[in-house]
Amino acid sequence: MTRLSACRACGGPLAPWLDKVAAPQTGERFHLPRCGRCGLGHTEPQPADMAPYYGAAYHGGRHGVTAAWCARRRIRWVTVACGGDGAGRRLLDVGCGDGTFLLEAGQRGWRTVGTELNPAAAREAGLDVRHSVDAADDGIPYDCITLWHSLEHMTDPRRLLARLAAMLGPGGVLVVAVPDAGGLQCGLFGRHWLHLDVPRHLYHFNRASLGRLLAADGCAVVRTMHHEFEYDLMGWLQSALNALLPVPNILFAALTGRRRVGHGALTLISLLLAVLLAPAATLLVIGETLLERGGTLVMVAQKTPRT
Repeated sequence: MTRLSACRACGGPLAPWLDKVAAPQTGERFHLPRCGRCGLGHTEPQPADMAPYYGAAYHGGRHGVTAAWCARRRIRWVTVACGGDGAGRRLLDVGCGDGTFLLEAGQRGWRTVGTELNPAAAREAGLDVRHSVDAADDGIPYDCITLWHSLEHMTDPRRLLARLAAMLGPGGVLVVAVPDAGGLQCGLFGRHWLHLDVPRHLYHFNRASLGRLLAADGCAVVRTMHHEFEYDLMGWLQSALNALLPVPNILFAALTGRRRVGHGALTLISLLLAVLLAPAATLLVIGETLLERGGTLVMVAQKTPRT
C-alpha cells in the first residue's frame, strides 16, 4: 500500500482530515488527509491491488431502477453543454459501466466510445468499449468527454485530465461528476458518509480542487451543478443509517440488487427507516442544492484555444 507525502494534484502539504474511515467491503480502516492548498482529500494508504474491493458485482447495474432516468438527465446536460445533439460528433465516456449512458447518447446522434476495466456488459450491448484511455486515443479528436463518478477512482487525476484535454478538439467539452466532499452531507456525517467509499474512491474533491485541476489542463469551467438527485437522496439516507446501524451500506446494497447474506433483519430495518426518513431527505436535497453544497458536484469545462 502506498502512502502519500504531498497532494497529487498541486503538490501542497497534506493535513489530517478524516480518520478511521471503514471500507464497506472489508472493514479495513483508512485515513483521509486533505491538501492545505487546494482542498483535495486523499485516501491512504492506497492499495497496490484494488481488485478485492471491486469484484464482478461492482461493474454494471450500479444505478438499479434509476439507470434510465439518470442517463436521460445526463444526456440533457451534455446536449446543453455542447449546443445540441450529437449529429455525428464524437463522445468518449470514461468508466462507462454497463453502457447505459452511451446507449442514450447514441440515440441522440453521438458516435460513442467508452472505457471500462470490465467491458463485457457494455460490449454485449454492441458498444465500442476499450480497456483504457490510451486505447481510446485513436488520433481523432473528441467533441465531448464525460466522467460520471469515475475520476475519484483514478490513481492520478491530474495526469488523466491533462490527457483527456489533449484528446478534445478545439472548443471540446469535458463533463466531470464527482461526490462533493465540500458539501453538507460530508460535513455532517464525516466518516459515515456513503460517498467516501474507501478505498475505491482514492480522491475526494470539492469545488476548489476540481476547478483548479480543470483550469490547469487548459479548460475553462463554464457551468457548475450541485446535485444528481438519486445520488444525493441516497447519500442522506444511507449515511444516516451508517451512523445508526452496525453494518454500513445495507440499504444501498438492497436497492442495487446486492443484498448481503446474513443481514436480513438489518435490511428490513434499513428499508423501514428509509421510508420514514425519505420526505426529510428529499427536502434536504433541495436545500443543499439551493445552497450549492449538494452531495454531487458536476463541472462542465470547455477547452480553450492556445494563444
